[in-house]
Amino acid sequence: MTRKVTTETRDNGGAAVAARDEAVLDALLRKIPTRDARVAVMGLGYVGLPLIRLFASKGFRVIGCDVDQSKIDQLNRGRSYIKSVPSATIAKHLANKQLLATSDFRNLASADAIFVCVPTPLTVEGKPDVSAIRQTAKAIGASLRRGQLIILESTSYPGTTREVMLPELERRGLKCGKDFFLAFSPEREDPGNKDFTMEQIPKIVGGIDGPSRQAASALYSEVVAKVVEVSSCEAAEAAKLLENIYRCVNIALVNELKMCFDRMDIDVWEVIGAAASKPFGFQAFYPGPGLGGHCIPIDPFYLSWKAREFQFNTRFIDLAGELNTQMPYYVMAKLEEGLRGQGKKLAGARILMLGLAYKKDIDDPRESPAFKMLELLEQKGATVAYNDPNIPKYTASGHHKHLKLSSVAVTPELLASVDAALIVTNHSDYDYETIAKHAPLIVDTRNACAGLLQWRDKIIRA
Repeated sequence: MTRKVTTETRDNGGAAVAARDEAVLDALLRKIPTRDARVAVMGLGYVGLPLIRLFASKGFRVIGCDVDQSKIDQLNRGRSYIKSVPSATIAKHLANKQLLATSDFRNLASADAIFVCVPTPLTVEGKPDVSAIRQTAKAIGASLRRGQLIILESTSYPGTTREVMLPELERRGLKCGKDFFLAFSPEREDPGNKDFTMEQIPKIVGGIDGPSRQAASALYSEVVAKVVEVSSCEAAEAAKLLENIYRCVNIALVNELKMCFDRMDIDVWEVIGAAASKPFGFQAFYPGPGLGGHCIPIDPFYLSWKAREFQFNTRFIDLAGELNTQMPYYVMAKLEEGLRGQGKKLAGARILMLGLAYKKDIDDPRESPAFKMLELLEQKGATVAYNDPNIPKYTASGHHKHLKLSSVAVTPELLASVDAALIVTNHSDYDYETIAKHAPLIVDTRNACAGLLQWRDKIIRA
């Protein structure tokens, strides 16, 4: 009899615990469609600030957190520092009291969902640097309460959410899936792409457990057109890496073909255009001066590093990395070749670099190949000026932190005064006909001057 009572008591207790756990999830799920759930975004860069705009535009109250006080001050003045997020949008959300920008992480306690959008660079040795993720998880853990949902959006190797985030969040005794929820959903924004907004791009969601995946999916379903659920955080993390590795490897392929076809006196751009006429089985990728942006130059090496833990060598990734990092050197060789044809040397030459952003029509210079070329030009004794209509001033960081740059106006007089114009980024704002008319030599890494046949003798495609 005693044993029976004990068993029933234990069973009833287990049911009570299960009911309590379900109540925590249900309470969060009820808040989401009514917009009673408040969200917070940690890291207000090129991922975090557009995420704030998205959720605020859908009626959510948003807390924006960043350790950079200058960003917080600009936002609180109604000013945006990212081209894709207009200042008027920030000012509107402030006026409607939908946005609180702060560097005080204690405000996180009032959020029901917290997005982590912090940088994940590589170390000097080429290893993943997840220190920002770890420190952010510690900051969240300090005020973590029952019922909160944490979502990591920063790209990293498979296992980061479970191995780095989870232990820090559970350190004070709360348990994932019962007391709080943890998921990974990679950012997939394509800067400058007007065909696909953040709202239109499907969101991949993987949770540490079922309740976490359910909570994250419910939240994203309120702001994007489609949610794609996967079985785990690791699957979601790997999916993001696959997307960027696919691009990295294919860009490396066309960069290699560009160098090969150049020796054969074959126009790689013509070849790609012809191949792209096939309506199936081919996707066009285009060569350039090297990889840029926070994703493609970095993310593949997160997987190659993690793969070594499993005694596996990612040969395609490593080879693609080698090819793509060599492209600035190839461009320098073509520039020197062009100058020699005019009886000049790179040492002492005046070079105008057109474009600092890593991609057309954006204001993001992260990991741009322009910086490597600036470094090489500096080493060879050239004098360099730059223009970028989207980046009027820039103080470089990382390996090139000594660079302090200001954009110069592109005038016929300036073009005529330099020894060469180096087109790094093919911004739409550039008047390529004027550039071709007045510059004595043009090294075009983006095929931006295609069609300007009357000046082809002084245009070198690199």
